[in-house]
This record gives sequence, structure tokens and C-alpha cells, in this order.
Amino acid sequence: MSDSNGRRVDSGPSRLHSLADFYPDGILGATREGVVTLLNAQAASLLGVDREAAFGRPLDEVLRLLDQDGRTWLAANRPFESINIVRAVPEQSWLNPSGDEVLTTATLIRDAPRGRVAGIAVGLRSGRGRALLDRERSDLVATVAHELRSPLTGVKGFVQALLNRWDKLNDDQRKLMLTTVNADADRLARLIAELLDVARIDTGRLQLYPRETSAKVLVSRVVGSIEAGTARSITLEVEDDLPDVFADPDKLTQVVTNLVENAIRHGQGQVSVSVVASPELDGVRIIVDDEGDGIPVELRRRVFTKFWTTGESGGSGLGMYIIGGLSRAHGGWVTIADAPGGGARVMVDWPSEDVRPA
Repeated sequence: MSDSNGRRVDSGPSRLHSLADFYPDGILGATREGVVTLLNAQAASLLGVDREAAFGRPLDEVLRLLDQDGRTWLAANRPFESINIVRAVPEQSWLNPSGDEVLTTATLIRDAPRGRVAGIAVGLRSGRGRALLDRERSDLVATVAHELRSPLTGVKGFVQALLNRWDKLNDDQRKLMLTTVNADADRLARLIAELLDVARIDTGRLQLYPRETSAKVLVSRVVGSIEAGTARSITLEVEDDLPDVFADPDKLTQVVTNLVENAIRHGQGQVSVSVVASPELDGVRIIVDDEGDGIPVELRRRVFTKFWTTGESGGSGLGMYIIGGLSRAHGGWVTIADAPGGGARVMVDWPSEDVRPA
């Protein structure tokens, strides 16, 4: 179509089709008579049809989607026969002629609020994104199941041994088994607490009870507790005249504990902990160094994702995610760098005032 000067002007339907091609999902439109009047390039690709040839064809010849029972989309939903209060068809999963999953939604266009269906608009998108999400959820379930199963196996084994051989075990053996069971139970409780913290961080429902707190006291307490249970050397240096931090003491203790335990689990040699005045904000900087291989620059962002682990050191893969989430919830942040003597350096900057994000 051209104007009086000979310039081409898009007609209404042509312009509509052109705009529909910019939409990321597939769009199909049909009249009450079941004739296709709109089909963008994305929908044509998902349905495996020639776009130009599809216009004016019957809907059932173009919307060639089948369910697991071999029914077509049109036969299963019967949109033109729906009762007058129905306005849409919710998301459904179908298979196209190539066997790929296609997710559909549909809007019923009525000629009056409760009138007859004058046409339908069907939205189509590839099911690959949902398949990826399903795989991620499966990986999550498998990771959690593995982490829970390991301590449960120990608890079950030692309890069974105690029940079956109680009279044959001396007091030292019983005490050792019960101590191991207690440690595994603590590990289970810690993992469950971590999972709950992850859920609260993700949903913004993390409950904090912050107040002015001495970072020196909390860090010293954590280092002393961990040092008593490991053969690794841990050094602690604290600057004088440090300001108090504004923190939930339990959450700050959790952050420091995860930092030091990660350095012991993933690093080598001596672990060094320093508490200094933060050069970036009014507060303190907690620095944990190890003497391991360090963390490559290209992996430093991934360290803060859920269930990310590397090497053979194990762990739930939640420690750094929780460290980052709890620090941000208080208005602080975490930085990864190289330790001066090799290995990884993890720094947490924690504010002295209430600068929590809204």
C-alpha cells in the first residue's frame, strides 16, 4: 500500500504482524470460525509451519500441538464452546510436531462482557526454560539430600551399634559413639539452619535484631571456639580503638564462623584473621586469609551463588551465599582478593551505624 507520493505505508494487519514479530514469545490469533489471522515468526517456528501459508488456514491445521494422550490443543480446550464467564486458558504443556515442549496460554476475546467468543489469542513459548528450571530444582534436591544423608548415615550406624552391642561395649566406646552421634546431629541442625537462612534471604524475610556490638569480642570468641576443635593454626590480630558495629550478634557470629571454617576447609597452611577499621565506611573490616591456591578472578562472583562448591573439600556450598546475604542485609558487603602470601583473602566490611537497605 502506498501514499499519494508513492511511499509505502504499512496497512493495519501488516503493521500488526510486523509489531508481533518483536514480541519475544509466539502469538497466534484466530477468529470464531477457527481461521488463523495472526501468526508471528516465533509462533511459526515453535509450531513448525510456514508463516505466510498459515494465514487463512483452519486453526486445527496450524496449532498442531498434542498432549500425552494424543489430543490436540483445540480438542482438549474447546475455547469456542466455553461458558460465558471463562476469559482465559491457563498455562499448559504441549508437544509440537518435533517433540519439543511448548507452553501455551490463551485469551478468549468476547464480543460483549458475557457474550460469545469472537476470537482467541494464543501465547506460545518454548519449554526449554522450564526444563532448565526443573533441572536446577532437581540438582538442588539432590544436593540437599546428599548433605542430609551423610550425617544421618553416621547417626543411624552408631545408634544401631549401640542398640545391638550395648553390653559388649565399654564406657569409653559408648562415649565415643555418642559423641560422634552428637556431632552429626549438630551438623544436621546447622545444615537445616543454613537452608532456612537461604530461604529467608531469598524471600526478604530475614529477621534481624541489631544493636551496637563489639566486633573484637565476637570475632575473638569465634576464633577461640574454632581453634579448639582443629589442628590448623589460626592467628588473630585486632586493631586498637575500633568502633562498635551495628549488627545482630548472632548473624555476625554466623558470618565470621563461616568465613573461618571456609578458610580451614578450602585453604591450606595457617589461617590469619584480622579486624581493622574499614577504609570504605564508618565501621570495621574483617579479613580472613589462608595459604591455599586462592580463588581465580573469573570464579569470584560464582562463589556467592547457592550450592557452589569446588574441589574435594565438600561442604553444603551455602557458606559464602549466606555470608554475602547477611552482610548486605546489614548494609555491608564482601570482597574476595588474593592474600599477600598466596591463597585467598575474604574481606567483610561492616558498618557502625544502621544503614540497612530499605
